[in-house]
Formats: sequence, structure tokens, C-alpha cells
Amino acid sequence: MKQANSLIHESSPYLQQHAYNPVNWIPWSEDVFTKAKQENKLVLISIGYSACHWCHVMEHESFEDEEVAAIMNEYFINVKVDREERPDVDQVYMTAVQLMTQRGGWPLNCFTLPDGRPLYGGTYFPKEQWKNILGSLQHLFVNDTEKAEEYASRLHEGIVSSELIDIPQEPAPFQQEKLHELVTRWKRQFDAIEGGNTRAPKFPLPNNYLFLLQYGIRFSDEPVLKHVELTLDKIAMGGIYDHVGGGFARYSVDMLWKVPHFEKMLYDNAQLISLYSQAYKVFKKPLYKRTVVQTIEWLQREMHHSEGCYYAAIDADSEGEEGKYYCWTLKEYQDVLSDNYAFASDLYSFNSRGHWEEGKYIPLRVLSDKELMLKYGLDEARLEERITTVNELLRNERKKRVFPGIDDKSLTSWNALLATGLCDAYAAFGEEEYKHLAHKIVRWIKTHQLKIDFSLYRTRKNGRSTIDGFLEDYATVIQAFTRFYEITADEAYLLIAKELTTYTINHFQHPESKMFYFTPDSTTLIARKMDINDNVIPASNSIMATNLWNLGLLFEQHTWLEDARQQLMNVYDGMEQYGSGYSNWAILLLNNTNRFYEVVISGDTSGERLSEWHQLYIPHTLTAYHSEVIPLGKYKNPEQNLFYICSETDGCLPPVSDLNDVLELIQP
Repeated sequence: MKQANSLIHESSPYLQQHAYNPVNWIPWSEDVFTKAKQENKLVLISIGYSACHWCHVMEHESFEDEEVAAIMNEYFINVKVDREERPDVDQVYMTAVQLMTQRGGWPLNCFTLPDGRPLYGGTYFPKEQWKNILGSLQHLFVNDTEKAEEYASRLHEGIVSSELIDIPQEPAPFQQEKLHELVTRWKRQFDAIEGGNTRAPKFPLPNNYLFLLQYGIRFSDEPVLKHVELTLDKIAMGGIYDHVGGGFARYSVDMLWKVPHFEKMLYDNAQLISLYSQAYKVFKKPLYKRTVVQTIEWLQREMHHSEGCYYAAIDADSEGEEGKYYCWTLKEYQDVLSDNYAFASDLYSFNSRGHWEEGKYIPLRVLSDKELMLKYGLDEARLEERITTVNELLRNERKKRVFPGIDDKSLTSWNALLATGLCDAYAAFGEEEYKHLAHKIVRWIKTHQLKIDFSLYRTRKNGRSTIDGFLEDYATVIQAFTRFYEITADEAYLLIAKELTTYTINHFQHPESKMFYFTPDSTTLIARKMDINDNVIPASNSIMATNLWNLGLLFEQHTWLEDARQQLMNVYDGMEQYGSGYSNWAILLLNNTNRFYEVVISGDTSGERLSEWHQLYIPHTLTAYHSEVIPLGKYKNPEQNLFYICSETDGCLPPVSDLNDVLELIQP
């Protein structure tokens, strides 16, 4: 019987996957480098996550191999890290590997001196190459210590200097022209046929399209709006979307959104719910509503925990084969669908377009809803019925298959992103259940992840919350609690958001630049990183800057407004060069160069007028309510159903009662 290593006691499914490797893995802790110094050994920091395909490959080839394990155990302290639980460790050593190799990815394998300074690293290594690396590094460490020390010192300096922020000495006023130049440059990369950018693989980057949608509306830019619509259509109809069960895969390997890397992650699905909900307000497409509804149903069915939170991810592989759970042969389609086969064949492309490899087909759509209705003589309601019937037949058959592995830890930040997404879905569709699900998440965070001093835990599993939170956790929770207040008028969560903001400023903020470190002031890592560029998850700093902006307006905290502007000023010079990497910052720039309104609502907060208000697409507004504790709403008449239109520059206009009058006053 195999002997378990130290990972057996960890909460992370990824770490537990390695618990029976012959490698003497230990989890990350502050004691790792103490142990390394005592034993005078190099440290291997090996980082991955449960849904990482090449992580599994390297484990099977090398970490399960007795010969390789013997070398690793004799000469190295071997540390396994779940990047989702410890993004702080991942950031530091990813930077090191990128400085060394100009590329990154997972699995991430970084060797360090006994004090934690990086020496050598890379991503996936085949077994024989891995053995050679192990031998070469051990030889260098023993026989040429001076050279190893010199190289590690240079790398450490590079990591530290990569985080230096240039604070503008003579700040210039924010200009709309910066946004126009950013979008003009970005348009050159638009794929006019398949949506997204003109390269593969293709990643859905929700915040990119949230910005482009806002920009297109504010400046009446039809080409931008058409690109957003095209992209969202193609993603929702492509193989990257699980038409049978709901939810999106992480990315597609091709230009067509056809062949996904089949893992499903909570963080991007959460944001895609926000994106499709907001886009529905603009384009009113049943496809977008169906996509949101199905994705939330999938989350409830396969990712939901009884405490009200959601799991982190579902693996791409089952029975050792990528995508096996999600793909079909034509015979399987015929056997399952019977009389529905012809319609389903047109619906999900049982043809060369849907064919992947070795007789396997990926359900994807080419025909639009209108084309299907015309071909089969269906109205909109009947089309939905037929699609539902096909999906139920396929989903019931799919249940008989071996389900992919699930990463059943719950992360604070990813759940916060989903709470925001559910709030946006409730706003768009008025479905009370979505508000209820959002409430369950924010209550879970408040009950289990929030400590008495307003610090946060990062992760929870099996009834135990662990690991101190990072900036990403604070930023996304503040965002979610603020958004929950906007749709419910529940100021208890808004007041928690305020306290969390104060805590974050005290423990994460750089005093001069007003940017925030990813780790708190208690960190023991060799460097404190700053998360600046927007990616699949927007940069923690851009989320915090937006939080400071929103809460600064609500609570009349002018220092917070100035801090938000300072953060934006720090990235302002040059952001037009890379719009995709500054899209959340660009939304904040939109709000600083165009009219932005706080709409204070008094009177009944449960009536139809609130539902109508939320269903409007008005991203250049912040919703508040009459309140004794929120300065912005303190002096508004609580007895009458009125809208007060306020702005930072103009104060509040005379109140109006008719929603049409509100819309006249808040034109973009």
C-alpha cells in the first residue's frame, strides 16, 4: 500500500491529488525555508491547480515515478502549491520564471536557494529533461555556490524592481481622447468574422466586453457595439459553451470558439453571467437570457454547496481523457434523441462543423434562433421547448458517464464574483431567485469568511476556513457587497464594505502611489507584488480603485475619490497601447471623463418602478437609497417615491417621480 506524504492533511484537492506520490511533498508554509537552511538544500516550488491538464501529465510522468522521486527527495525540499489557494506565491515565482524564460504557465516549477530566492524555473518538463535539470542544479549548488548566489541575487532584484510604480510628477487632466485612441488601436485586432481577437487560443475576457459595451453606448460607436454582439453570439453558440448542461469552458484552442479546453472554472463563469445579463439589457436577445439561465442552473446543479457557496472548478478530463464527458458520437446522438434527431442535428451541428476528432462531436450552434424558427415553423416559446427537450435527453444520458473531477474548495473572491454576477442577472431579468442566491453567497462570506477585525479568509472546505485573504478577496467582496446593496437597499452589507475598505487601506495600500499590494503587510514572501493588468479577472488594483470611487461617492469620502484618481493616474500614461489589459481601468476613466450620476431612490423600494429601473442599461450611474447612515441618502424624503439625480460636480437636481424624466436627466 502506498504511503501518504504531508499533503494528505491539506484542504486543496490539487494537493491531495499528489498525496500518494513517492515524492516527499510538503505544503507551503513559513517553515519551508527554515527547513531548507537547516538541511542546506535547494527548494522546488511546484505550482498548479486541479483542472490543469499538463499538471496531471507531469505528475504521471515524473512525480509518480520512484526513480525521479528518489532524486527529488535526496537533494531537494519539495513544495506543492495550489495557485488558487496561494496566488501570492504563484505571482512571485511566476514573475521569476517569466524573467528567466519570457514565458509562463502551469505547472510552474521554480527552484530556489534555501532562503527562497529563485535560481531556475520553467513550466512542464518531460521526464528525462526533468532528471537532467535536477542533476545539473544540484551540481551547481554544491560545486559553484558563488555563481548560484550571483544569479539568484539578480533575479531577486528583477522581481522587486518589476513592482516599482512610477508616480506622475505633474499629473495631467484625464482626457476622453485617451479612450478613443485605446479603442482605435484595439479595433485593429477585432476578428470581424468570429468575434474576439484575431488569434488563437481564444479566451473569453468578460471585462473587455463590459468596457466595449459601455464605450459603444456612451459614444454611439456602432462598429464597437456590433463587435461586442458578434463576439457574444459566437461564444454562446460555440463549442466553448456547454449547450447541454450550461456553463463555459475556460477557452477554445482555435479561432472559431469550437474546441474548448474542457475545464470549467467558477471565476470566468461568474463574470460571464454579468456580461450576458448586461448585454441582454442592450440587445434583448433570447440567446443571452438562455445562456444566463442555463449557466446558473448548471452552477446550482453541479457546483453548489449547502452552505450557499460554490465550488472552484470542474476538471477537463474524465477516465483519463480530455472532454470525454462532453462529446458524442453520431450513434450516441441517434440512440438518445430518436424522433428529435433531425431538429437536434440542425441545432447542434451533427456535421463537419461539429466534428472534432476520431468520430467525436462537440455540440455547437451555427444556425441562429431565427433560422431554426423559420425552418421548423416555430415561434419563440415553442423553440425554447424543443431546445429544452433535446438538452434534457442528452443531459440525462450524460449523467450515466463518469463525471470529471471536481475541485470542491470554495474561494472567497470567486464566490464574490458570482454574487456580483447574480446581482446583475437579477437586475436584468427580475428573477427573485437570483437575488436569493446572491444573498446566500454574501451571507456565507459574512458568516464564514469574515473575521471580527474585518480581515478575510481566502478558502473554505469541509467546514473549515483557512489562509488569510489577499487583495483579490477584499476587492471582489467589497464590490459584491456594494452591488448587493444597489439591488436590495440592504445597507448592512454596504457598511461592511466600508469597513473592509478601511482595513484594506490600512494593511495593503502603498502610501505614496495609493496602489495596493496583493499581500498584506504581514507577508513573509521575498517580495510584495502588485496586481496591475486586467486579465480574465480584472486587476485587484483596478477593482479597488473602482470600489474607492463608488464608496467615496456614497459616503462622501473625498480622500477615497482622490486615491482612486491617483491609482488611475499611475496607469494612465500608456494604457492606450494595450486596451485589453486595461479594460477595467478604462471603465473608471470613462466615469472620470464623462458624466457620472448617483441616483438616490426614496420611498417604496420593492415596487415595479425599482424593477424597471434595474432593467435599464445605465452603467454611468450608482444606485443609492434614502438612509440615515449614508450621507448621500440622508436628507431625501423617505415618504415619497422620488428619484434624486446627483453628481460630484453639480450636486443634486430637484427630485422627479417619473422614470422617463430620470432618463432625460442622465443621458450619457
